[in-house]
Amino acid sequence: MPKTSTTAKPVKRKSTTAGKRATAAAVKNLPLEERDILDVWKEYQKTGSEEIRNFFLTKYLPLVKYNAERIYAKLPNEVDIDDLMSAGVFGLMDAVDAFDLDRGVKFETYCAPRIRGAILDELRSMDWVPRLVRSRTAKVETARKRLITRLGRQPTEEEIAKEMDLPMEEYNKLAKDAGAVGVVSLNRKWFETDSNKDVREIDVLKDNRQVNPYKQVQKRDLRDLLTRGLSRAERLILILYYYEEMTMKEIGQTLDLSESRVSQMHSSILARLKAQMSHRTKEFEEDETQ
Repeated sequence: MPKTSTTAKPVKRKSTTAGKRATAAAVKNLPLEERDILDVWKEYQKTGSEEIRNFFLTKYLPLVKYNAERIYAKLPNEVDIDDLMSAGVFGLMDAVDAFDLDRGVKFETYCAPRIRGAILDELRSMDWVPRLVRSRTAKVETARKRLITRLGRQPTEEEIAKEMDLPMEEYNKLAKDAGAVGVVSLNRKWFETDSNKDVREIDVLKDNRQVNPYKQVQKRDLRDLLTRGLSRAERLILILYYYEEMTMKEIGQTLDLSESRVSQMHSSILARLKAQMSHRTKEFEEDETQ
């Protein structure tokens, strides 16, 4: 049988341009957190959208908290971690504005140094001690720790100066600059207790204005005991000599007595008081040790 030739009809392909546009529109309408992060960055660099910027700040905020907590772990308690995080947020904002996709670097890698730098700048602005003093302090402390490790004891100033290869005159100047007076917050935690309340610096400060009633009563009893049986002239001699710090000659002129007579009366008074106090000496010594 003769072969019949058949020609294949061309298959018409649907245009994909409209489909791509529909897909792109659908993706663009998705919430930002559901879209590919690379596409979001591209759109932000084209439009500078405030909404996308806020989205980035919220998304990468944990990086700020992570870096702030790492730095805070090495700082005194009086530094507030919220201040560090606020400074870190400014660093994150700068990183978002300056980030460039063409560099081929992940944003997490790029922003970490910016956040850390902003936090350290904030700490420097909070520090009242100049950076030069801090640097000198670090050098002295490093040399001291090396010597402690090597010698197994606290090094002398001469040994530290030799370790730093400095003459003593130069070392003394360096140590003076490094020995800046520190500032301690009264809210710094002194130690922890079994209860929920921690003891802080302000709780352990001694109030010199406070009067111990027991000691006040004891002083009054001692004064009464010392002055018991003394004449007015004898009491004046004790007060003028021990409280007013007057000499025997000045006391004699005040009481219209000779210097030798005042000295004689003073010796007699002390002898009598010593006899009266002998039986109470132990009581007062025990109180002084409390």
